[in-house]
Amino acid sequence: MSDDTVVVWDESLLAYDMGDHPLDPVRVELTFALARELGILNRPGVRLVKPEPADDALLARVHDQSYLDAVRAAPRDPLFAGYGLGTSDNPVFDGIHESSALIAGASVAAAEAVWRGDARRAVNVAGGLHHAMPSRASGFCVYNDPAVAIARLLDLGAERIAYVDVDVHHGDGVQQIFWNDPRVLTVSLHETPLALFPGTGFPDETGGLDAEGSAVNLPLPPGIDDPGWQRAFHAVVPSVLRAFRPQLLVTQCGADGHRLDPLADLHLSVDGQRATYRALRALADELCDGRWVATGGGGYALVEVVPRAWSHLLAVATGDPVDPATLTPPAWRELAAARRPGQDIPLRMTDDVDPTFQPWQPSGEPNAVDRAILATRRAVFPLIGLDPHDPRD
Repeated sequence: MSDDTVVVWDESLLAYDMGDHPLDPVRVELTFALARELGILNRPGVRLVKPEPADDALLARVHDQSYLDAVRAAPRDPLFAGYGLGTSDNPVFDGIHESSALIAGASVAAAEAVWRGDARRAVNVAGGLHHAMPSRASGFCVYNDPAVAIARLLDLGAERIAYVDVDVHHGDGVQQIFWNDPRVLTVSLHETPLALFPGTGFPDETGGLDAEGSAVNLPLPPGIDDPGWQRAFHAVVPSVLRAFRPQLLVTQCGADGHRLDPLADLHLSVDGQRATYRALRALADELCDGRWVATGGGGYALVEVVPRAWSHLLAVATGDPVDPATLTPPAWRELAAARRPGQDIPLRMTDDVDPTFQPWQPSGEPNAVDRAILATRRAVFPLIGLDPHDPRD
């Protein structure tokens, strides 16, 4: 296996543009501009790969053909409504099918490169559209590129794929698509569905009758900070991945858990997000011989957060992490100011937050985070042969 990292990128990925909408492609543009200025994309072993659109046969592994036809036809009808399209969350725009298929194709290219041994790791920052359902758009997502990539891996012979979703919103689409497939473990950490879209992702959602224990959900209280989030992650994710023994790790790395994000209520920092990416890479190294496919996802602090968070992701995937104290390059600041006049432009790659955490223990007076951890462990750990009360599990 090559030790290279594939970064799937082409400016045509910016065509997934819903107009005056929170999911603005400028966040992806500024991410690649920042990563390039920091020298991340020029590291030894980094290969930029241009994506090709996923065809209907590949998309139909996840989505109904009638839905594909509707997405393709929608821009021709100014009054189109249905299939979750034509709403404020999922407006119809010219090229909606083509741009959505290209993002799916980019995640498939990343997955194929890793499975076939052409690279050990691969990243599609433009991907992570995890809410799309088989027959409808949802939550800014038209085609579910992580699910399409996982389906492709199964077709190529994969027997155990782990999907870990650290977006602030529940990874409902991927969970639903593989709900009854024991070959796919879906793990989602997210703000409680009692407070946030899509209203799913409770601990008792543990998989279908033929796949009990294959869905893991850790809903977290609003206001949680980095040490609490890291405590929760490390109390659940390593244990369930080790029990599952995946051949390859797929992750959705939405940056919208940040304290500045306008659409959610968690209080994370880019320092905490960087720590999460390092933990995900370490788990891939431990369990999958390094095989890791990372996608982007949500993130609506377009200048202040997303470019820094995902540049840290790209750095972790391609080699050494970027020092948090690193200054953002002047050329990038100029571009960011031109794209979003009046926005605060971050000067460094850090929020000056220490994400160090205390490991979870079952004893003591539990706080809201510990109650969430224990609810998830009690729901799913017995189904996979683990003790929910033993911190060693």
